[in-house]
Amino acid sequence: MVCTAEIQAAFILSSFMTFFSGHLILFISRLMWRSIKKWQNVKGTGILLKLILSKIVSNKHFKSLHLHGVFRDRIEMLLSAQTIVGQVLMILVFVLSIGSLIIYFINSTDPVGSCSSYQDKTIPIDLTFNAFFSFYFGLRFLAASDKIKFWLEMNSIVDIFTIPPTFISYYLKSNWLGLRFLRALRLLELPQILQILRAIKTSNSVKFSKLLAIVLSTWFTAAGFIHLVENSGDPWIKGRNSQNLSYFESIYLVMATTSTVGFGDVVAKTSLGRTFIMFFTLGSLILFANYIPEMVELFANKRKFTNAYEVLKGKKFIVVCGNITVDSVTAFLRNFLRHKSGEINTEIVFLGEVLPSLELETIFKCYMAYTTFVSGSALKWEDLRRVAVESAEACLIIANPLCNDSQVEDTSNIMRVLSIKNYSPNTRVIIQILQSHNKVFLPKIPSWSWTTGDNIICFAELKLGFIAQGCLVPGLCTFLTSLFVEENKKVCLKQPWQKYFLSSLKNKLLTQRLSDDFAGMTFPEVSRLCFVKMHLMLIAIEHKSVSPRYCGLLLNPPAQVKLHKNTLGFFIAESAKEVRRAFLYCATCHGDVYTPELIGKCSCKLRNHRHFTGTIRVKKTSTKEFHGTPMPDFLSGERPSIMTSSMSLAIRPFLYDDSDCLDRSGMFHRCKANPLDKVILKRTDKSKHNFRNHVVACIFGDAHSTLMGLRNFVMPLRASNYTRQELKDIVFIGSLDYMQREWQFLRNFPQIYILPGSALYSGDLRAVNIEHCSMCAVLSSPSKSSGSQTLVDTETIMTTLNIGSLRISCSAWTPSESEGLSQYTGGCHGKSKYRRIPILTELKNPSNIHFIEQLGGMEGRLPGTSLHLSTSFSTGAVFSGSFLDSLLATAFYNYHVLELVQMLVTGGTSSQMEQHLDKDKFYGPTDCGTTSTSGRKRCKLGLLSLNKSILSDIQPRETFGQVFCGSLDNFGILCLGLYRMIDEEERNPDHKRFVITRPANEFKLLPSDLVFCAIPFNISCYKKGNTSCQGSSEIIKGIPLIPEESTDINYPPVEQETTQSLNTLVHSSEPKTTLASDYKQAILTQNGKPLPQTHLGETMKKSGKANMKETIKNNVSAYPKSN
Repeated sequence: MVCTAEIQAAFILSSFMTFFSGHLILFISRLMWRSIKKWQNVKGTGILLKLILSKIVSNKHFKSLHLHGVFRDRIEMLLSAQTIVGQVLMILVFVLSIGSLIIYFINSTDPVGSCSSYQDKTIPIDLTFNAFFSFYFGLRFLAASDKIKFWLEMNSIVDIFTIPPTFISYYLKSNWLGLRFLRALRLLELPQILQILRAIKTSNSVKFSKLLAIVLSTWFTAAGFIHLVENSGDPWIKGRNSQNLSYFESIYLVMATTSTVGFGDVVAKTSLGRTFIMFFTLGSLILFANYIPEMVELFANKRKFTNAYEVLKGKKFIVVCGNITVDSVTAFLRNFLRHKSGEINTEIVFLGEVLPSLELETIFKCYMAYTTFVSGSALKWEDLRRVAVESAEACLIIANPLCNDSQVEDTSNIMRVLSIKNYSPNTRVIIQILQSHNKVFLPKIPSWSWTTGDNIICFAELKLGFIAQGCLVPGLCTFLTSLFVEENKKVCLKQPWQKYFLSSLKNKLLTQRLSDDFAGMTFPEVSRLCFVKMHLMLIAIEHKSVSPRYCGLLLNPPAQVKLHKNTLGFFIAESAKEVRRAFLYCATCHGDVYTPELIGKCSCKLRNHRHFTGTIRVKKTSTKEFHGTPMPDFLSGERPSIMTSSMSLAIRPFLYDDSDCLDRSGMFHRCKANPLDKVILKRTDKSKHNFRNHVVACIFGDAHSTLMGLRNFVMPLRASNYTRQELKDIVFIGSLDYMQREWQFLRNFPQIYILPGSALYSGDLRAVNIEHCSMCAVLSSPSKSSGSQTLVDTETIMTTLNIGSLRISCSAWTPSESEGLSQYTGGCHGKSKYRRIPILTELKNPSNIHFIEQLGGMEGRLPGTSLHLSTSFSTGAVFSGSFLDSLLATAFYNYHVLELVQMLVTGGTSSQMEQHLDKDKFYGPTDCGTTSTSGRKRCKLGLLSLNKSILSDIQPRETFGQVFCGSLDNFGILCLGLYRMIDEEERNPDHKRFVITRPANEFKLLPSDLVFCAIPFNISCYKKGNTSCQGSSEIIKGIPLIPEESTDINYPPVEQETTQSLNTLVHSSEPKTTLASDYKQAILTQNGKPLPQTHLGETMKKSGKANMKETIKNNVSAYPKSN
């Protein structure tokens, strides 16, 4: 049946009349209500209005109004998605709306100008749907607090323009399509319905469903309008320009318009249709340009990054989570892959909580051979299951050191560890922690186990420990840092010193199991043999005590310590290939070999059965030729001579007086708790505090700043291998509000002072006698929010500028002070009348080094802005914790190296000690009379002058190899590197020095060189009468010897066991004062009995088989190595 224009107008006008009339009624009602409220506020009219209303409206009516408000609240709760009824109603309305839209699609096959009769079975169904929509609309209207706002909502407009025509159709007994296409707008509720049904859970799924709902509802609604106007024609010309266009063709036209293609086969002919297309084209540009690509990306990434990682049998992999950014991933891959260059067989699975950016995705594509990214969180077991964390070699958690709140960062990472350990207790976890006080929570996790390789890398502990070492020993901070820095950048070198420095950056700290032929030998003997024959610098070993559960690391242990089979050695070398020679060494086959390249895998058949009961004889020979090449003097068996008659050297005993009060471990100096007001300095009291050779620390922080943990800075400066008289005063300059919060952790350390103020003010600097300090450390400010990473170091750079501008007159120094300081910190020397204050600056952002370089005043600095290629870094004037990222890969491959670094920079503590000693007991004060003295017996790291210390008596000392062998043979001192003048005095007025790590054996020495040494705890390195070097030449801490009382230590077990029981370590008694002439004999005795004289190079005879204690069951090659 044909629909006349009057019938079509009735359908359309019913909707518009309902909308506008309802809106007008609601608007008038609001105006009347506001007028009544306003009238009540007029004085005297409120009572009159109340009397009138009380007569007109009874009390029962007021009760009904109250009940209406309660009823409205009940309906509002009923319709809420928080209730089951509300969820059912929302789902039912959505389903019926889709059903009504499907009925529209079916009816759209008929001509628009025709009306359907009630004989069509779809009409009663649609009428029933709309009746339910009317009921639901009424409930929503009653529950709405703002009726006008509700009337203008999109769902209300859809109901208003679709429900009234249905009732008109019932009255006219015919139905017309009209505006029923607006039901397509109900598709916008699709995401909410899917969330109620729990069909989507992730944010990406919700976002994808919203974009999809917007696109589909827009297409269906626009196609319905085009279908209506094109089939009806323009009303002002009575539809003469209409065309027969199906709904499918309308959708085709809309999609072609959206995609801006426009084939032209289907076009709009009516003026209304073309006008709509004009505006729709502008909207479709936004729709297609933004929503469609985003949908495609979400859909593609969802499938790309949410798939589970496929575990292959025999394929090793690790899981990396936490701070997954471009910078962190780049740094991690660079450090992780360089450990096994060319031999990578471990895949890296990154678990990120956000989808990777285009730049990060590009990095993953570049390393696609051994990287995989999976979107998820370590806090969810479902995501941990997808990355198969239970099968991973380890799970590494990266922290963000530049975050605004380090406490939040640490707690987040600790929660990740807890989630991983709860899901898979046996999974090895290595975590980066920013603040040291947060470390205590990790060992409390029930499944945390140091034995399985779980480890903690604490940024604050290591960072402040490195800076403390730089305060004690100038340049030592750079020396230790360079062992973990690898620079592959090619630079153009302009000066000779740059070549030496860059060459030393190739050295790394490596480990290797030592040959069993070294069993029974002392450390000095093995270290000298490795240095002479293999060009390897052995600095420490892993030693097992009587208790099999304790395994300690010893730096330069004394001659009383004998090596066992399968001993782990620590080397400073360039590559793992070089240190492997220490494992392959055979006394029979390589006894007369002095070329390191010739020491390879031994072909000796007796090697599997060789072990010695005594020491290996060291053959003393004169300089001879090997393959036609004359050996240098220090390579021969003849040891450098020492003139003991020309010196007064003593092996210093530890004198424990009442002033030496240590903690219970004997590792650190302690005192009774000092009240804060007793240590606060005033600017006006400068004359009362005559500070000399002290350490000044510049602190930036306020009452709300995150604590940086200054205890980690103080502890290395209070190591017990110094006597109380050797301790340097520590003066902090900073906010009193901040230092009050730190003081509870510092109050038990002696000789600490606080000056409230700012290092940006020169008056505060002079108030602490900064002109007489041995080092001024500028510590970076606690985490603060900053818009630019360049500005995070603003305060430290400005402080460095302020201190660097100070010129101290040499006349303020006594001759002994000036002489003693000049050799280490560029003090007053020669023609120089002024000196710079020695300063060590910490940078959070290493790229800010170019600001420091401008303040250095040095010409010819290394090109580029890399911190580790800068002059300031090479001289030990700047430090950045950015290299600590490399320790994450180091801890995975070789946790022993991390243990050694922790003990070197923290004053002797380690994870083993923290594990088995109660924190309060360990760090708490103790009675001086009950202090354990065994903790003091550990090596120091220090600087020794070639001419003003005991090294001056070594002859000859022209090369580094000669000094190395001479100091080790005669004093037990282990030389590690050099601190050399950058240039001659005329071109180096500040007497700046640079660091050379592990010089070559034949490296020529200069008279002005200083030597980094590991000095035994009982050696006094200055000559009698030379007081200028006292306290300056003996600088800092070292590694503890094995305690007298064995502690229950769960240390990661040795991978290969032998059938031989470990030899017991014989402890020496309390050392007595001994002349240097007797020291050489003293280190060769044990328990008062002389040891057999050792000779290098003597080949083993066949009869030597009888000297073996027992054979090794397993082949030597089966022992694992650590690189």
